[in-house]
Amino acid sequence: MRSQVPTDIMKQPILIVEHLSKSFGNAQVLKEINLTVNEGEVLCIIGSSGSGKSTLLRCLNLLEIPDGGNILFNGVSLTIEKVKLNELRTKIGMVFQSFNLFNNLNVLDNVMLAQTTVLKRTKEEAKQIAIANLKKVGMDDFLQRSPQTLSGGQKQRVAIARALAMNPKIILFDEPTSALDPEMVGEVLQVMQDLAKEGMTMVVVTHEMAFAKDVATRVIFMDDGYIVEEGRPEEIFSAPKEARTKEFLKRVLS
Repeated sequence: MRSQVPTDIMKQPILIVEHLSKSFGNAQVLKEINLTVNEGEVLCIIGSSGSGKSTLLRCLNLLEIPDGGNILFNGVSLTIEKVKLNELRTKIGMVFQSFNLFNNLNVLDNVMLAQTTVLKRTKEEAKQIAIANLKKVGMDDFLQRSPQTLSGGQKQRVAIARALAMNPKIILFDEPTSALDPEMVGEVLQVMQDLAKEGMTMVVVTHEMAFAKDVATRVIFMDDGYIVEEGRPEEIFSAPKEARTKEFLKRVLS
């Protein structure tokens, strides 16, 4: 059963990537990347480890600074103009594979912190928004718990609530289930699927092919720093055109 975003939600591009390149030392990990992310879209990026997927994602909110090319967010160049990074990252949320929660703060304070320090919300306002978003991900019974006492799936749901609390225009997910035990994966993917149904714009680097197949509006296959192929999930998974895409899917789906 597909849960794709209705096409009438699709609007103007939120992110436009033009001729993006990135190297680490002598290794060029992104090569001439061109990409558009539309409002309300769920874009899944698949590919082997080392193909450049996570580096591309980290360039989108300038956690990695590109060597060349341009990134436009809501029509504003992130690579040419001076950008206030903290302000940018409130609009481009990110969920990491390693959760990145503060163990010295409880669940509620983890979700409140950036709201009060970056968005300058009052503590009461931040608290209400934090509780509402923790409820959305099924973690409102854990407000006073330390992250150290939570399972991996619970930690990731708190991390998603933290991103949502900033009211972002788009959320980037960097392999959000890869650090989880298999039985924890489903609860995180369900939260992401619910966000997709609500029309949240998401770019998801993932090894979860079923999620890409069922939830994505578009799938990109990367290999060796290039976007090799992109299309609707049914095109990529049922009738891939490129030999490298076919080879990758045969390996991961067999």
